Amino acid sequence: MSFQTGLSGLNTSSKSLDVIGNNIANANTVGMKSSRAEFADLVASSLGSGGNGAGAGIGVAVATAAQQFSQGNIKITGNSLDVAINGNGFFKVTRPDGSTAFTRDGQFKLDKNGNIITNTGAAVMGYATDITTGVPTSVTPLPLSVPTSAPIPAKASTKITAEFNLDARAIIAANATPPTPISTYGTSLTTYDSQGVALPVNLYFSKVTPATAGTDQWNVFTDSAGLNNVGRLVFDATGKLNTGLTTVNTLTLSPSTYAASLTPPKTSIVPNFTVSVDVSKVTQFGVGFNVSNLSQDGYTAGELTGVSIEPSGVITTRYSNGETQHRGQLALADFRNTQGLTPAGSGEYLQTFASGQPVLGNPGIGRFGELRAGAVEESNVDLTAELVNMMTAQRNYQANAQTIKTQDQIMSTLVNLR
Repeated sequence: MSFQTGLSGLNTSSKSLDVIGNNIANANTVGMKSSRAEFADLVASSLGSGGNGAGAGIGVAVATAAQQFSQGNIKITGNSLDVAINGNGFFKVTRPDGSTAFTRDGQFKLDKNGNIITNTGAAVMGYATDITTGVPTSVTPLPLSVPTSAPIPAKASTKITAEFNLDARAIIAANATPPTPISTYGTSLTTYDSQGVALPVNLYFSKVTPATAGTDQWNVFTDSAGLNNVGRLVFDATGKLNTGLTTVNTLTLSPSTYAASLTPPKTSIVPNFTVSVDVSKVTQFGVGFNVSNLSQDGYTAGELTGVSIEPSGVITTRYSNGETQHRGQLALADFRNTQGLTPAGSGEYLQTFASGQPVLGNPGIGRFGELRAGAVEESNVDLTAELVNMMTAQRNYQANAQTIKTQDQIMSTLVNLR
C-alpha cells in the first residue's frame, strides 16, 4: 500500500509542477489569471477499523486547479484599441464558430470591414449608442464596428450661434465724420451646403438711428457695402438684447456662389437654404467689439482619423472634418461564481453550470469595473511566489520518492529472510 501512497504523491507533485510551470510560462500573457493546484487526501473506508475510527490514508489527489481572478497590474501601451478592465467583469465576445466566450484580454483590433475583434478573430460585443450623445439605445449586445470604408457624409448647416459684444461707446455710423465703415464691426464663419461645399458667411454691424425710443440699434449686413440688410439688433438701457424687437433670426444662403470675391461663381444643383441665427447672448457694453463664440452645426465629408474608448466603454471615432461620433459601448459580463468558468485557451473562458448565467452591464456601473483605454491588464502571476512554490513541489516530489525507496528496502529485507 505504501507504494501506491508514494506514487499518488509523485503524481500530485508532478501535476502541481505542471500548474506552476503554466503560470510561469504565462507571466507576460495579457489578461492571464494564475492557477493553483488544490489537494485532497484519499482514505479507504476499510481502513477505519480502529477503536477511535482512525485509519491510515491511501495517498493524495489533485482536487482542482483553481484560477485566481485577482486584479492584474495596468500597463500603458498607447494603443487606442487596447482596453484594460480595472475591477470586475469580462469582455463578451462571439467566436468565429458562433459560440460565446468571455475574456479579460483587451488587445482589440479592427478587421478589413471595420469590425472590432480579438487576436483570435472573435467579435467584441457591445451596445448600440446614439451617434451624437453616446447614450445606449439598446440593451441587446451586438458586434461592434466602426465605419472605415467610406467617409461620413456631409451635413448642411442649419443653425449659427453668435456671441459677441458691440461697443456701446460707438456713435451712429452715419453721424461720424467721416462715416464709420461697415467693416469696422464685422466677423465671418464658414457654413456648408448639403454637399459639404464651404459657404463663407460675413456679418457686419452698423449702429443706426433707433426707430424705438430708449434703445440702441444696429443693422446687420452680409456685405461690406451695406447693401444686403438682413436684420436689426435692438438693445435696452442695460446693454441686453431686446429679443422682442430683434429681427435677425434667419439667413438665406445661396450655394450658387462661394463669395463675392471668388470668380467665376460655382454652379450648384443645391437650392438656397435657410439657417437659424441664435443671437440671444449678444450684448452692448462699454468695451471693445469682441466675438466670444461663432459656431455652426454643418460640416463637410470626413475620413476616419482615429478611434478612442472612454472609461464608460463608449467608442468615439474622429474624422478629418473635425467631427466626432459615438459608435457603440463595450459590454461587460460578470458571474456569481467566476471559479466555475472553464478556460478555453487564448485568454477566453466559457460559461458552465457551475459559473451560472452571465450578468451583463455597463462599465463603471454597479459592480462592474471601469475601462482604461490605451492600456492592458497584465498577468496576475507573482513570479517570486511561483519560484518558491516550484521549490516546494520539488521537495514534495523528492520526499514521496523517498517513501517508495524506503518501502522497497523493507520489502527487500523481507524477501531476504531465511
